[in-house]
Amino acid sequence: MSCKQGCHNRLYRDPKKGKIFGVCAGIADYFSLDVTLVRILTVVSALTFTVVTVIFYVLADIYLPIKPDDLYDDDQEENYWRKYRKSPKDTLADTRYRFRKLERKLSHLEAYVTSDRYQLDRELQDLDRKPAR
Repeated sequence: MSCKQGCHNRLYRDPKKGKIFGVCAGIADYFSLDVTLVRILTVVSALTFTVVTVIFYVLADIYLPIKPDDLYDDDQEENYWRKYRKSPKDTLADTRYRFRKLERKLSHLEAYVTSDRYQLDRELQDLDRKPAR
C-alpha cells in the first residue's frame, strides 16, 4: 500500500489485536493507551450508557478502516507517529532540532570540502596510494 499523506495519523480498527471488531485496539493504538484500559472504559460506558455505546461501537466498526499491515516501514517509524499523535508540538520541535543539527554538519562538511585543506589531504592520500618506484 502506498500511503498518502496523513494516513499514518489516522484512526483505524485493529482486528488483529482486538477482541470484537478491533475498535478498542485501534483507539488504544491511536491515543497510545493500554488496550485493557480502553476495553474497561468501554464496558463501563456500556453499563451506564448502553444504547449510545453500542451505537457508537457499531458505527466505529462500520466507518473506521482496518489498519493496513504495511502502514509503517519499521518500529522506529511507528514510534515516531505514536509520539506525533500524542504531542505534535514536541515532535515538530524535535524534528526542527534534528534538521538544524544536520544542517550544521552539512555546513561544516561543505566548508571542509571547499577548503584548501581538503585538496591537500586528497593529494597526500594520492601520494600514499602510488607505488614506490
